[in-house]
Amino acid sequence: MSSGKLIELFRSCGLSEQKAVETTKNDNLSKRFKAVLDEASKYGAVSENGVLYYHLASKLKPVLEKYIQFLVPYIIEGKLDNTQRIDAALQYLISELKSDVDVKAFEEFCGIGVIISGEEIEQIIEDVVEKYKNEIIEKRYKFNTGLILQEVRNKLKWADGKIVKAEVDLQVLNLLGPKTEEDLLTSLKKDKNGSKKSYKKTVEIESKAPQESNSSSTVKKNNSPQSKSVPKSNEMVEKVSNEISLTILDVMKKLDFHKPGENNTTDGYTVTKNTERLLQEHLKITGGQVRTRFPPEPNGILHIGHAKAININFGYAKAHDGICFLRYDDTNPEKEEEKFFVGIREMVEWLGYQPHKITHSSDYFDRLYEWAVVLIRKGLAYVCHQRQEEIKGYNPPPSPWRDRPISESLVLFENMRMGLVDEGDATLRMKITLEEGKQDPVAYRIKFLPHPRSGSKWCIYPTYDYTHCLCDSIEHITHSLCTKEFQSRRSAYYWLCNSLDVYCPVQWEYGRLNMDYTVVSKRKILKLIEKGIVRDWDDPRLYTLTALRRRGFPSDAINRFCARLGVTGAQAVVDPQMLESEVRNSLNETASRTMVVTEPLKICITNFEELDLESTISVADFPSDPLRGSHNIAITSIIYIEKMDFKKEADKSYRRLSLKQSVGLRYAGIVINVIEEVINNDQLIELRVTGKLVDANNKPKAFIHWVSDPKPVELRLYEQLFCHKNPEDANEVKDGYLSDINPNSLLILNGLADKSLNVISDFQCYQFERIGFFSADPDSTQSRLVFNRTVTLKEDRLKN
Repeated sequence: MSSGKLIELFRSCGLSEQKAVETTKNDNLSKRFKAVLDEASKYGAVSENGVLYYHLASKLKPVLEKYIQFLVPYIIEGKLDNTQRIDAALQYLISELKSDVDVKAFEEFCGIGVIISGEEIEQIIEDVVEKYKNEIIEKRYKFNTGLILQEVRNKLKWADGKIVKAEVDLQVLNLLGPKTEEDLLTSLKKDKNGSKKSYKKTVEIESKAPQESNSSSTVKKNNSPQSKSVPKSNEMVEKVSNEISLTILDVMKKLDFHKPGENNTTDGYTVTKNTERLLQEHLKITGGQVRTRFPPEPNGILHIGHAKAININFGYAKAHDGICFLRYDDTNPEKEEEKFFVGIREMVEWLGYQPHKITHSSDYFDRLYEWAVVLIRKGLAYVCHQRQEEIKGYNPPPSPWRDRPISESLVLFENMRMGLVDEGDATLRMKITLEEGKQDPVAYRIKFLPHPRSGSKWCIYPTYDYTHCLCDSIEHITHSLCTKEFQSRRSAYYWLCNSLDVYCPVQWEYGRLNMDYTVVSKRKILKLIEKGIVRDWDDPRLYTLTALRRRGFPSDAINRFCARLGVTGAQAVVDPQMLESEVRNSLNETASRTMVVTEPLKICITNFEELDLESTISVADFPSDPLRGSHNIAITSIIYIEKMDFKKEADKSYRRLSLKQSVGLRYAGIVINVIEEVINNDQLIELRVTGKLVDANNKPKAFIHWVSDPKPVELRLYEQLFCHKNPEDANEVKDGYLSDINPNSLLILNGLADKSLNVISDFQCYQFERIGFFSADPDSTQSRLVFNRTVTLKEDRLKN
């Protein structure tokens, strides 16, 4: 089989293209892997279990190749369902090497049919944690949990390793509580002389020197001996102590950017004969104050990547007693809507920041036009008639109009402004080559559309490349902080300011933030909305900021998440669990506890009157801190528990209610025992139980939550919207992101809540005990409350 066909075959079972190509370079592995897939194809199961097939092929010794026909069906049937069992299978076969395999002995050796319940894992880990309890408490998070994992593995050989690890982490967290600042400090390391020194972590901010432009303006690199000390490089590395930074301000204070007015001390900053004068004038206007800006386009809703930009721009200004402008980059009237202007400001303020001033690029349209005329007069810009499709890409043909007479360009540009040139027939282009090699970026284009703010005054609109740096100059921004993709525009930034002989800020770039399992493109989100896959921009499955707010993510958790990422030149692609962990930490401190049943099972306490209980029970909103308030819950002879908290027959590791096992009711102080099941049409609809007061003689194995005299609630449980980490990757998702939708991304349950649950405002957060953190949705009515699950209590699918 040809190499191309092998790659196609290997990719059909889920291998990435790179992995498939690498595999074809190994003849022996390719041969074995093809043999495994050929066997799987007999059952029509090539596209499934790709990881297991590959593992089998990579571990298979030549002497065991004859067992491929025997092993593959075990994988397809789910009997060899992980790499651990496959390794055991190969170990057994290599030790026997018989033509007739003893199937019973083989399956016993591989643990086939052995099912380890969540309760069993939980109980074993509890026992092992108890064994090491004193050492864990003493060493806290420096304790080596590998000891626990190894001991659990010895006792539960076939337990899922990921579930075991998650449960160990959970139980250690329950024992120690969240990490303190002291826990997060890096251990001190002794140097060769025996003294202690702290580890360091690196924060990188990049601002590489631009290529020399081919403009006719006179500029030179700053090699002046009179300059103040220059940082080693503007791709500089700021050594930051590895102390935990609780806020973005802690991170921003450690960045070694230039001081206001010392722009010329940064590498790559171009200096003209007027630079010193312009910087002195700048300092007189600003008083040496740090000035930043957050400049979003008002053509969509902000997403999680913008949260990082907001924190960096507003955070840097705040950390240095400066100011930050919110500037709408409203240069494209085609896509701008009022709701986006409002939504952007709302999200900035929701994150806790107040703009010093709200401005618009359109505020400066008159001045920008005047400066464009100056560029033409200097021979640094010209009117071009190449159409947009002709100048797309990185290697477009040079413009035949680049050297047209200045007087001709002035007339044509005025005609463009007057509406005498058709849309698409002319643009104004600047004479500069960008770092990426693209020549002569467009400064102005024609759009016969009214502007939301300036109306029909203009039919030519400036581009980002032209507008961005000049608006920064007008507002006397000291630090133009932007994401890394704008690094290729930095030469144009400096060139344009210097060509017009105006104050030139310093541009610094940082890596943008991307999130797995989502898309943030405005165009793609709009397509999701149009297709009815999500409801709107604030659908809680999205990672827009309005969606995260609706899902119940606290703004302070998002800010801490951004601080935790730090400021580096590298692009960050983050698993959502990193953000969710910050959300849990926040809600654990702020979300009051209450009891809600998601899938109710009716319970009748037949001897309720004999128990002589109060009709209401006072329950602390925060059990660990009762002084923070309480609420009263009702208890009657009819209560409701979770269906999953009852099993007719239970094994030894099961700790909740069964026909032969009692369970306690949280806060009620009673234990219930089943005396009768009520069945209707083969469905369990009720349990009749008796209750006893808890005492030393009948202490139950577990306590469960419940509700009585409840009110209905709608619960919306969210999972990731997409199945793959990168739904936009054509190698992973061949048919595009719309084909990668997770069908289980939303589950709606009709639950019951205690009547004490009163929602005061939208997005109010609660911890539903043993279930998760939930937020009140704006769809709520007086008769029916609606809650969105924000996050689970932990990665604790075992604890219910």
